[in-house]
Amino acid sequence: MAIGYLLIQARTAHDAVPLSGVQVRITDMDSNTLYVLTTDENGETPVISLETADKSFSQTPYFNGLPFTSYSVFAQKTGFDSLFVTDIPIFDGETAVLPAALTPMQQTQREPVTREIFVGKPAVAMRDTSEQEGTYVEPRILRQVVIPNPITVHLGTPSSNAQNVRVSFPEYVKNVASSEIYPTWPEASLTANIYAIITFALNRVYTEWYRSRGLNFDITNSTAYDQYFVQGRPIYDSISRIVDKIFNEYVRRRGHNAPYFTSFCNGTTATCQGLSQWGTVTLANQGLTPIQILRSYYPSDIEIAETEIVTGILSSYPGTALRVGSTGLDVQTIQTYLNRIRRNYPAIPAITDEAGVFQDSTRAAVTKFQNVFNLTPDGIVGKSTWYKISSLYTAVTRLAELDSEGGALGIGTVPPNSILRQGSSGPDVITLQYLLDIISEYYPEVPGLSQDGIFGSGTRQSVVAFQRAMKLNADGIVGPLTWKALYNTYQGITQNVPSQKPDETDTFQYTVQPGDTLWLISRRYGTTVDAIKRLNGLTGDILYIGQVLKIPSSQTGGYREYTVQPGDSLWLISRRFGTTVEEIMRLNGLTGDLINVGQVLKLPYGN
Repeated sequence: MAIGYLLIQARTAHDAVPLSGVQVRITDMDSNTLYVLTTDENGETPVISLETADKSFSQTPYFNGLPFTSYSVFAQKTGFDSLFVTDIPIFDGETAVLPAALTPMQQTQREPVTREIFVGKPAVAMRDTSEQEGTYVEPRILRQVVIPNPITVHLGTPSSNAQNVRVSFPEYVKNVASSEIYPTWPEASLTANIYAIITFALNRVYTEWYRSRGLNFDITNSTAYDQYFVQGRPIYDSISRIVDKIFNEYVRRRGHNAPYFTSFCNGTTATCQGLSQWGTVTLANQGLTPIQILRSYYPSDIEIAETEIVTGILSSYPGTALRVGSTGLDVQTIQTYLNRIRRNYPAIPAITDEAGVFQDSTRAAVTKFQNVFNLTPDGIVGKSTWYKISSLYTAVTRLAELDSEGGALGIGTVPPNSILRQGSSGPDVITLQYLLDIISEYYPEVPGLSQDGIFGSGTRQSVVAFQRAMKLNADGIVGPLTWKALYNTYQGITQNVPSQKPDETDTFQYTVQPGDTLWLISRRYGTTVDAIKRLNGLTGDILYIGQVLKIPSSQTGGYREYTVQPGDSLWLISRRFGTTVEEIMRLNGLTGDLINVGQVLKLPYGN
């Protein structure tokens, strides 16, 4: 027998919170227990070995059996609902990484509920017919090709009353590729298939194929209409590494911007005018490159394009990899993000290098981060590492902001007695929106929303999704039963998930200067406009000269960083941040008063 591998990662809130102490049991299909494991501080188990079928069986379409062996995983932790994932395919030489996303129990819940996920065989081994329809080039709907992060997936046919889930775009592509094809195929074959998967999804988004019809999702998981997606399934390492490199690259025809409609089928039990999944294996074995394989099925003038527009990401990739010897603001940004992330993932070592200078401690932190999140551990911040660091930083800081906001809103134990519906407004609506917003971090089927105090269509969609998740009457009206469920769910989160609320040192005061905008301030201090607005209770973007704002700090060690602006002097900076000229000079090793625009200064935390 051949050997495959399995790694379980128990995390919650979009990976922002690792769950240590999760008990994991791995069984074979006869329910024999093979391993009993416990997750570490990163929420991970050790990588385990499992017997499986020989790799050669998965590389020919003529093998009549299944070219893998299946196993099951049961995960449980006090205070959380349990997870039972069955029929997980393990392939020869491949590492399957299972994301065990546990959900906090509700406050009044006495026993954990077990959520079951059935994985099963990839779509390439199924006999389903395909009725994929789409627009190949124009008409153009969106002005630009945008990576939707997250993408909203409908777990059923387009007309079904199924749940929607929100998934980061790279994780969506990894899931689809792991659900569609065999991870043991040649790299050129895998890459060609992944390009088709990425482009198919971006075509759906670009043309607003479903949203233009009034549907509130981007794509379905039905193989008859779109591409296969199994919520909560494991991801294979060979697929994950390719997606990390190319998730923002897509296929288009020369002279066009639109993602080409890259229809595909398995090419054996189902045939189509597009790409043959099994055919890509044959072509790869003949030595064809991914683009040559794609041109064998699509027009000969197709090309690979790239978009840097990724929604939901705080900072775009600078275009050049960062490594030992790199300097500047991009390096400082990564250092700031990693030092914040390590509060949730303490295995990541602290960065002691000078701010903006990439040296050994920055490389060590990057390498450990890459190990924890299944990236190539080379200590270099390329595109995939940059976006993963930025995405996780956004997740952990957002969760901290939401924790703080709950205290500011005075969320108690007794729900309001009001009945809310579309058209309602006021403080109770803000409370409702806050509860839905924080619940959405733990329930991917509940969409997040902005807290504007107005019960519009977006709030109604979120209420309906929550009611469905709680098995309530999904009427979009917030009455006593829905209020009770909201509070039970929220209190369960606060009781069972470690607090993410920042310390007082995580904020500092800033006095608005002439020419300041929320966007400029957010860029200057490595935060977001939403974070500043939430922290200060702002409902609009208007600022006033002399206004004092609380700013989430970009803490590095025992100091914050500040980028010198035109007109700054050490005296003005010291007055603005409640310190002294002498202390700034001491902390930065300055021997005189001269500072330069763009210079990054270390500042002590003042009052």
